[in-house]
Amino acid sequence: MKKKYLLFDFDGVLAESVNIKTEAFRTMYLSYGEEFAQKVVNYHLANGGVSRYEKVKIYNGEWLGETLTQERIEELANVFSELVVDGVVNAPEVKGALDFLKSSNNYKKYIITGTPTVEIKPILVQRKMDHFFVEAFGSPEKKGHWVQHILTKENILANECVFIGDALADYNAAIENDITFILRDTEEAVDLFKDYKGYRLDDMTTLHTVLNKIQQGKG
Repeated sequence: MKKKYLLFDFDGVLAESVNIKTEAFRTMYLSYGEEFAQKVVNYHLANGGVSRYEKVKIYNGEWLGETLTQERIEELANVFSELVVDGVVNAPEVKGALDFLKSSNNYKKYIITGTPTVEIKPILVQRKMDHFFVEAFGSPEKKGHWVQHILTKENILANECVFIGDALADYNAAIENDITFILRDTEEAVDLFKDYKGYRLDDMTTLHTVLNKIQQGKG
């Protein structure tokens, strides 16, 4: 069936902003020591696409033994936001991303990200990218939730969609909903996807080519 809908992750797929968030987590937890900060970074990199709300529950709740209220979780998430927003707004694009967005009006496009919905929307506006997308969705809801929401809202079939991501959370959200997945290869995810045999690309300059292969049913 013809693919008509594209679901994009943001960090590491449209913007080279993964490292900004990695260093923000390191900064947040450096006061607990270099070893603990590195443990946080390692978990963050192994769980790309998982929201900061879920991650601070691990870092502060499980590892530091803190009793977390919803207010405290929001406080930690806001500290993280303050460290990353300007950097993400000004991060370079993934090569070819803007050209693809400008030349793909035949697809309806959505953002599904681990970034909070209330944060990603103004980021897209400031980057002058918001008009390319029907909608942008983020945390605290998980990515699989938003995939199902889009399928229901648009009244479409899963095999009309393609999910483009760089993290296991993206891959899982696609596979759990029977959606074709394209992996954007990054240094951070090399080990996580070493056994992955599906569609992949180095950057967005070849996305049209990969989509054409998918449309033609080629592996």
